[in-house]
Amino acid sequence: MRRYFHEELQDLRNKLILLGEKTNEAARMAVDGYLQGDIEIIEKANQLDDQIDELECQITHDSMRYVTLRGPVSSDVRLIFVALKASRDFERAADEAHSITKKARKILTRDSQIKETASIAEMSELTNLMMKDAISCFVEEDIDLAREVIERDKQIDQLNQQNYKLLTSDKKLNLCIQTRFDTLLISKSIERIADHSKNIAEEVIFLLQQD
Repeated sequence: MRRYFHEELQDLRNKLILLGEKTNEAARMAVDGYLQGDIEIIEKANQLDDQIDELECQITHDSMRYVTLRGPVSSDVRLIFVALKASRDFERAADEAHSITKKARKILTRDSQIKETASIAEMSELTNLMMKDAISCFVEEDIDLAREVIERDKQIDQLNQQNYKLLTSDKKLNLCIQTRFDTLLISKSIERIADHSKNIAEEVIFLLQQD
């Protein structure tokens, strides 16, 4: 009977991993669509929204069902707690990806040729790697990798601050005020996605550092 319980928890883990992968894919495509000026890629990012929301709901439902119907030991409770918190972080990161697609559409409506004046591409690449590694440290139970992910968040914060200074004070930029503002919001959304990856890494450390 215990094996059946274990299979339920394994299914919960698998859903959380899938949720993370889809969230990271949505974030990557949202920025890629923006940088490439490709509405089709932006639409593909948006199409992942329903799948992400459904997975988050399934994880919540399965977690509550397991706690209600089974007799979870302390390690099981930790996993369920982390699954609930991490799924919420993934869902919020996906919301930021959706926000990026909305701002990208506005910018592309004004100017079909994106001018990469801020460090959006670099931020996106680093953030995608952060989330990928946040997922990996959960899968591989790698506490050292989790700590690395947390440390990398500082670099994303610095790039976001640089973008803020550039977009709000550089009068030589050939961008209208609204495009500057929307680009700044894209940068902020990427920074928030990195924050959620950091949160997930912290949750993995909590899971692995059992008494």
